[in-house]
Amino acid sequence: MSEKFFADGNSSIYAELLVFALGGAAYGLLEAIFRGYTHWSMVLTGGACVLTLYLLSDWLMSMNLIAAAMAGALLITAYEFCVGLIVNIKLGWDVWDYSSLPYNIMGQICPIYTFVWFTLCFIFLGLVKLLS
Repeated sequence: MSEKFFADGNSSIYAELLVFALGGAAYGLLEAIFRGYTHWSMVLTGGACVLTLYLLSDWLMSMNLIAAAMAGALLITAYEFCVGLIVNIKLGWDVWDYSSLPYNIMGQICPIYTFVWFTLCFIFLGLVKLLS
């Protein structure tokens, strides 16, 4: 796992920091494009999600694409719920609120966004499988 980007095993942390930074930047950019703005906590959460998917990539790539995309979507939804409990419920920052959407849980997660994460994971993991 630690040598995905660098031949030197001591450089693993650099690869993981790069994955975290790129994941956070990509999430922040997507949110800014579709929502009009983002919050720094979402950039960190996006980075954590992408890094976790990266660290689990061998496991994800061993599954069929639909199962891998579902695992990715559930992982991202779990992050979203945990971060939402902290930043929205505990700290009261009101970064997002899904309470007006159907079947939401505490206004922090909802099936609509889990489907969005599934779709993004399906596309991304499908490209990775295709190119490997």
